[in-house]
Amino acid sequence: MIAIFSDTHSSAGHELEGAALTAAREADVVVHAGDFTSNAAVEGFRDECDRLFAVHGNADSMAVRDRLPTARVVEAGGVRIAVTHRQDGGETGLAMFGRSRGADLVVFGHSHRPTVVETEDVVLLNPGSHADPRGNRPGFAVLEERGGGLEGEIREPDGTVLETVAFAGE
Repeated sequence: MIAIFSDTHSSAGHELEGAALTAAREADVVVHAGDFTSNAAVEGFRDECDRLFAVHGNADSMAVRDRLPTARVVEAGGVRIAVTHRQDGGETGLAMFGRSRGADLVVFGHSHRPTVVETEDVVLLNPGSHADPRGNRPGFAVLEERGGGLEGEIREPDGTVLETVAFAGE
């Protein structure tokens, strides 16, 4: 299982609870699309999950920016995942970011809005913010390998399903 988070915006820790905390603990891979805000939040995630692949966001402290890249590529669950906090150019810019990295999936954050967009070449996934939704429904995503691709859901921290997603890997 792959658990996906973004926009924690915490000075105290991971802010995970309920189904979101369970997903982070049980996932084979955890992806975070930035804006932890503090090293305490990064360490909180590291304490809860075995494999964390994260990038920094625009609201991260300099200490977090020094530890994490702006973008990265993760191979998990039979797919290639490009991760960034945000990309200029909206959906087109995100799709180009993914395409340039040979990705099947682009994980991004910044808007705090749980979103799935299928483009011609790549699926764009923003899990939302589990801790600081800013007027949106709080969210995180869970993906599982199924038949050569991934299927999953964006969920609220209590487990309520907001949206489903499915796509094939290369």
